[in-house]
Amino acid sequence: MSFATPPPPLADAKISFPTPTILLITLNRPDSLNCISIPGHYELHALYTWFDAEPSLRVAILTGAGRAFCAGADLKEWHVANKPDVKSQQQERVIPPSGFGALSRRGGKKPVICAVNGICFGGGSEMIINADIVIAERHAVFGLPEVKIGVVALAGALTRLVRTVGKQRAMEMALTGRTVAAEEAREWGLVNKVVGKGESVKEAIKMAQAIAETSPDSMIVTREGIKMGWEGIGAEEGTRLLAENWYARMDKGDNMREGVASFVEKRKPNYVPSKL
Repeated sequence: MSFATPPPPLADAKISFPTPTILLITLNRPDSLNCISIPGHYELHALYTWFDAEPSLRVAILTGAGRAFCAGADLKEWHVANKPDVKSQQQERVIPPSGFGALSRRGGKKPVICAVNGICFGGGSEMIINADIVIAERHAVFGLPEVKIGVVALAGALTRLVRTVGKQRAMEMALTGRTVAAEEAREWGLVNKVVGKGESVKEAIKMAQAIAETSPDSMIVTREGIKMGWEGIGAEEGTRLLAENWYARMDKGDNMREGVASFVEKRKPNYVPSKL
């Protein structure tokens, strides 16, 4: 693969490219159920920043190695960091503004699909709640167990969860800390599709390919419009902002002209990397 800039180094995750336009990120701490440490959050923040800036890439997929997608924060690291002698050295557990795994509060320019291959607890669930699309294997389980160990889900999940599943379901999930099976998560709207064991990445790649075949400009601007609604901007105000700040730039680009021309000429469009 040839990129405008090389991808950043990773210690706790690995990357691959199922197609030239798709980035596959695999959390790679299977012995720790892919719990993410403080350095791991910053690694992923740098990776998503690179992904958004790399012209050839259109969609990212996140999954986990082994039997877990992500079981949340590295509580052993947390325990050590909260000991009085360590706190006295003013060592803080600060994660980047993009949130847990650089995804739970990420805005970003391009979509991220989560391929949930197993356990998805705590920060793992915080990531999928803010992901664009979620594919889960039938045996996958989700949960926000923070209340059971005296902490709270502070990486963005609580305020976003209610927008997806409604107040009562959000209260049930967050206040009891119980696990939610994949099929139930799909019924609640947390998961787009449930597939068999070992099929989540394959299905996510199919979804990513469908997205990657669209105009990269249209994809970015359409996603931005949905994000505005997701973040609570009113319908009319969001439409105005989208038209004034994004559509005007998109209208001047090559991809809109190419998309319309290909439809009229009954041929496959030949899109170029987005300049938005």
